[in-house]
Formats: sequence, C-alpha cells, structure tokens
Amino acid sequence: MQIAIIATEGSMMSAVTGLADMFWITNQSLPAGEGDFPRPRFDTAIVSADGMPVRDAQGRTIPVDHAFASVPAPDIVLACGMALGADRLPASPINTAADWLREQYRRGALIGGACAGGYMLGEAGLLDGKACATTWWLYPTFRQRYPRAKMVWGKPLIEDGNIITTGGPLSWADLALHIIRRQAGKEAARIAADMAVADSQPLSQQLYAPRGFLNAIDPMLLRAEQLIRYDNPAITVEQLASALNLSPRTLHRKLAGLTQESPRHFITRVRIESACLLLENPTANIRHIAAACGYSEDTAFRKAFVQLMGMTPAQYKRWVVSRNGTQPRVDPQEEQ
Repeated sequence: MQIAIIATEGSMMSAVTGLADMFWITNQSLPAGEGDFPRPRFDTAIVSADGMPVRDAQGRTIPVDHAFASVPAPDIVLACGMALGADRLPASPINTAADWLREQYRRGALIGGACAGGYMLGEAGLLDGKACATTWWLYPTFRQRYPRAKMVWGKPLIEDGNIITTGGPLSWADLALHIIRRQAGKEAARIAADMAVADSQPLSQQLYAPRGFLNAIDPMLLRAEQLIRYDNPAITVEQLASALNLSPRTLHRKLAGLTQESPRHFITRVRIESACLLLENPTANIRHIAAACGYSEDTAFRKAFVQLMGMTPAQYKRWVVSRNGTQPRVDPQEEQ
C-alpha cells in the first residue's frame, strides 16, 4: 500500500511523522504472509506541494520526501492536524493541498483526515453529502463552513464512501489503526496497537466534550436541554415539541439541520450527558442516577449509556475515578 502523508505549513509534526512511524512499526511487527496471501506492506511518503521541507506549527522543520507532482498514484492519502488561527480556521493556505487531494480521490485513492486535517477534505469538497467526524470543539466551525457535510457529534471515527475522518489532535493514531484494520485485518491492527501500546478501538469523543457543549450552538437546543435536564427527564418527543411550540415534524426537521439527530436521540443524549455529570460523584448510586435521568428500568439506561458512550455506567464511573484521582464507592451490584 502506497501511503502519501500531506505536510503543509503549520502541520503538526507529531501527526505527520507519527503516521509514518505507526505504519513502519506495523511493517516490523507483522509476520510474513504465506503462499498467495502475503501481508500488505505499508510504504509511506511525506509529501508537500513543491517537495521542499515545511515548518510545523511550532516553527520546526518537517522533512519531505516528494512533491505532489512526483508522487506515483498513492493508494491512500492522509491529511493531518495543523495550526489554527483565532477563528479556528487553518492559519496557513491549504488550497493547493486540497486541489491535489481532490484529484487523488477522483482517481480512486482512499482519503483520510485527522482532526483539523479535515479542513483539507472540506476545502476539496470531499465532505459534501458524507457523514464525517471532527474534533468536538471544531464541530460548530465545521458545521458552519461545510453545511453540505453530515457532521456527526461525538464520533471518534467515521468512514463514508472512501473518506475517513477522525477527531482529536492525537487521532492520527486511530486513523492509522483503522487503515491497518481495513487493509490487513483485525489481527494486524491488534498487533500494531499492542506494539504501539495504544487502544485498538478509539474512545468516544463524548467522554471528553463538556456536557451541553453541542447545545450551545442554538437557543432552541439550550431551551430543549433545560426542559429535559431540569423540568422533565422522562419527557416524550411529543411533549418536548409541544413545550417548544413546535409540531413533532418541525422539531425533527430542526434537530436534523442543527445536530443530525432525531428528537428521540437528542432526548437520549441529554439524559446521558446529565447522567455523566452525576456519575462524576464517586459516591453516586447508578440506579438512583438512572431514575433521576428519566429511566424507569436500569437495563434501558445501561443500553442507552453504552450506545452513546461506548462503555457501561460502571465502567464510566471507574474511568472518571481514574482520570480524576478520586476514590470510588464500591457497590458490587452496579457491575450487574
């Protein structure tokens, strides 16, 4: 597999060279294939518009292997995070890289964008009509700049139509492991993750985003959040629409435009975000939290929590304890 890693002025050196290192580690780690089924080999090249070295976000030099024009038809092209200005847009021009990226996509290459590298994909028009992920704090900016993209809140990684996007400055590792899994199989990705001492599956960004952050993009979302979180956690879609002086159909249309969510999913997300806040108390009881967040059955609460956060309430509680350095309240029943 020929992989081209784009380097532009302001790129994050850790992402550019980290991707190259991850694929190199994979080549060193995987056993040789047998017979007619050799293991894929990942050959990487760092490329820039003119083939000259570029300065990273901190002014250091990123070495470059080739110019765009001299790269022989890569199978995969990856765009990395970069320095952003006060407006959270690229601090340096990326139009040339976006044009080349568009050409490679039309030729059939797999395209990946990690964190702010998604801007290159957006400027190339490759996010139009595609479900895509971005870093949680860039979600409002991407949504405004690329209205035809189907931005999905909180997802760490999305692949849609030969386009892979990830969120987070260090999500280049998730991008690399996804490509290894995609091209060489699950076992190859596991081996690569073990050698790199990394998680083979990315964690949901909703673990890290401030609760309620997404809802701050629109007054209607803030009002809806208040109704669910404080007034009636068990509110139905019909009740929420009525309280907002909207029809259920209009509510569905507005939420789809603002957050790519259905009313039911929006209600669930606000409930689970409320539960996450309550679970940060190390003495909190999970069953009591489920009831406080509008769930009459523990199993329904657990299922909704896992679907949104990627872990059970008890696992989340331990994760918070480990992250904050607090002491948990031990309750064996919560593990059931």
